[in-house]
Amino acid sequence: MNASDFTQPSGLLVNETWGDQTYLAFVPHPLPPSFCYDPALVKALTEAVHKLGELAGLGRLIPNPSLLVNPFKRREAVLSSRIEGTQTDILDLYAYEAGQLSLFRNEESSQSHNDAREVHNYVRALNYGLEALQKEPLTMNMLKAMRVILLDGVRGSNAAIGEFRRIQNYISGDAGGLSAARYVPPPARELMPVLDAFEKYIHTESDDPPLVRMAWLHYQFEAIHPFIDGNGRIGRLLMTLLFIEWKLLPAPLLFLSAYFESHRGQYYDLMLDISRRGAWREWTLFFLQAVGAQAEAAVLAAKRLLDIQQNWRQRAQTTDLSKTAVQVLELLFETPLINARIIMDRCSVSQPTASAAINKLKAVGYLSDMRSSVRSGWYVAGDLLPIDE
Repeated sequence: MNASDFTQPSGLLVNETWGDQTYLAFVPHPLPPSFCYDPALVKALTEAVHKLGELAGLGRLIPNPSLLVNPFKRREAVLSSRIEGTQTDILDLYAYEAGQLSLFRNEESSQSHNDAREVHNYVRALNYGLEALQKEPLTMNMLKAMRVILLDGVRGSNAAIGEFRRIQNYISGDAGGLSAARYVPPPARELMPVLDAFEKYIHTESDDPPLVRMAWLHYQFEAIHPFIDGNGRIGRLLMTLLFIEWKLLPAPLLFLSAYFESHRGQYYDLMLDISRRGAWREWTLFFLQAVGAQAEAAVLAAKRLLDIQQNWRQRAQTTDLSKTAVQVLELLFETPLINARIIMDRCSVSQPTASAAINKLKAVGYLSDMRSSVRSGWYVAGDLLPIDE
């Protein structure tokens, strides 16, 4: 980092040495920043709150929120992990969870397996955090425990997995090394004070709107970069937990990684601009636009899923479907990749009954073979997959 780039920094630049390297590190000031609202920000905030309220209302009306939550979680896991370089898509994730990743890949490489496991770990970490929130408030220790799950058996698993970092980390620039880094977060000795202030701000009463505070918290977490690895994904998981912690949503229905992934360069540049020149307004506006866009997209996706479910139920009433086949239709919203064994276990039926249900659902167009050239015994509800792509 160059001191000349930090014209109006939102924190302190400190001179550090590591071995024979001399470099600058950045220690962000505690939240909240000094901030003024202008008409564009107020408009973006109003729109985001309105669209978020529409999504929350829809979520409260659904008898079974898991109909939406399960596919939404997996889409978020895929896209948040993709920002960090994984190549797994939603089909790979469902196949990995079923132990059948090779169904979607002619050659299952170790890299494709590791990528799929990373994405699966994201879902596991999110589920842990959501369950923990039912028992206690959001804490840094909760995020630390989520990171253990996130990195279980994948890259970064040896990087101080159960603790905050004790050494300096950095975000690379065009050249290597600390002195040429794009961004260097606080030295390890500064971590505990800034993390303590960060956690206190989460639970401090404020006149600032929750969505604005979320924008600031996301930046602050990324600026602190408290772990050796996994900071980006944990920072995005933090947003999901805050929607629940602050009771903005009744269930995890809104995820921001799709917007961040499609605006990746802007996403990173705007956060860096806060550190360098105190550009809180630009980042906050971007974040509010992300909330508005993703809330609107989530409402559309939710309505589409509900329409499919209603259509399937209506068709089932006019089609000669067995009780088991009707049960499978509901099960497909949880796992659109299915075989006879899953049906036997989940519906408590025999193998012939499960196979008969599959054959009937194939005949009327609900299910199709996984691969046309291989008799795999696995089937997919293709109508449900585009919602997650």
